[in-house]
Amino acid sequence: MDKRRPLIAGNWKMNKTVQEARDFADDFRERIADITDLDILICAPFTTLSALKDELEESIVHIGAQNMYYEAQGAFTGEISPVMLKDLACTYVILGHSERREYFKEDDELIAKKVKVALDSGLTPILCVGENLALREDGKALAYVRGQIEKDLMELTSAELQKVVIAYEPIWAIGTGKTASAQDAQEMCSAIRTTLAAIAGSVAQKMRILYGGSAKPGNIAELMAQPDIDGGLIGGASLDIQEFIQLIQNVR
Repeated sequence: MDKRRPLIAGNWKMNKTVQEARDFADDFRERIADITDLDILICAPFTTLSALKDELEESIVHIGAQNMYYEAQGAFTGEISPVMLKDLACTYVILGHSERREYFKEDDELIAKKVKVALDSGLTPILCVGENLALREDGKALAYVRGQIEKDLMELTSAELQKVVIAYEPIWAIGTGKTASAQDAQEMCSAIRTTLAAIAGSVAQKMRILYGGSAKPGNIAELMAQPDIDGGLIGGASLDIQEFIQLIQNVR
């Protein structure tokens, strides 16, 4: 089987004004222009996507959103549709992030709808799954994450599943400075791939699985050396251009 192409995805979360995003993208575009051996993605707030389209659409950097609704249009105040994201040159969208699940009470039924519509709309969904500290300490982490994947992807065909990216993010390691060990991360990502294989057969070997949770320049190489980790969903380290570029260089 061909080696899965690495993906480094920056998740800016609720950070950066339009001008800050424009300045970052203008500098970033020039400094990573020669990188051809991995995919680079920035998932930005809705307000900055237009600026990123201006700066990055013709570059090697992919543009993504951090969420979307599952309807194309309508009376859904405050929501953004996949049609709108496509119009802003987005090719990826993060769905089911732990912060969406926790703070905004998004459940697996809603997330499954979003994943299906993203695929139907030509967007690549990055489906986030992961356990909190209590589940891990109780020995329930593997079963919990397996359940998330089964519920969120159960309606998809094998052809659709092949286009999905999975991001494993141990909730206890997001923004805390704690990081799962490379061995812990590999154990879970391997279990995720086994779960995907039960759903989609051999397609699972082609699907990319990212690690998210305080990944940074100092630990990304060890994480990426694991057989079932194909990239990173990078939070804090993607906000600083020097740190993000260093992380990308350390993947190669």
